Amino acid sequence: MEQEMVTPGEVLGIASEVKPGKGAYQAPHNNTVYASLTGFPRIISPSPDSTDQRPTVEVTGHKAHGPVPEPGSVVIARVTKVMARSASADIMCVGPKSVREKFTGIIRQQDVRATEIDKVDMQLSFHPGDIVRAIVLSLGDARAYYLSTAKNELGVISAESTAGATMVPISWTEMQCPITGQIERRKVAKGKS
Repeated sequence: MEQEMVTPGEVLGIASEVKPGKGAYQAPHNNTVYASLTGFPRIISPSPDSTDQRPTVEVTGHKAHGPVPEPGSVVIARVTKVMARSASADIMCVGPKSVREKFTGIIRQQDVRATEIDKVDMQLSFHPGDIVRAIVLSLGDARAYYLSTAKNELGVISAESTAGATMVPISWTEMQCPITGQIERRKVAKGKS
């Protein structure tokens, strides 16, 4: 089970079932135990000879505040630069949570889509400013994460046309400007319907 991070004020349990340890406190008015810092909750079993048999819940601090991309996590990133064989992007969210530090992602040509990899044209897949949904493959070099959009639900989820409008996806590979009707090529993420 993946450990869920808690933030100050999140409920950890009720005082009749758990007692607060470090990083947690009990509110006197409603007998609820809350987290007092950002971190990961941990339940500590009571010692067998203890008169109080409630387990203790404590929160251990998390050094980097905010989520950190890990292999396998789905991220939302903004494309900053498109080169011949890769695109770079700033990771904005890991899962549903916004990041608080700067993480850079690289989408390599071979990781754009699952088919006809050798025919991928980066300029027809992404443009700077595009918002993409991608999955983290690994931590690459120079503190950049290798990202992949090679699944149907991954790819561009939001893009602006040259006219400045939010484009509408019309196929797997095309988005259309609602103002001018102009069609631009993208590696489009298929919405989960």
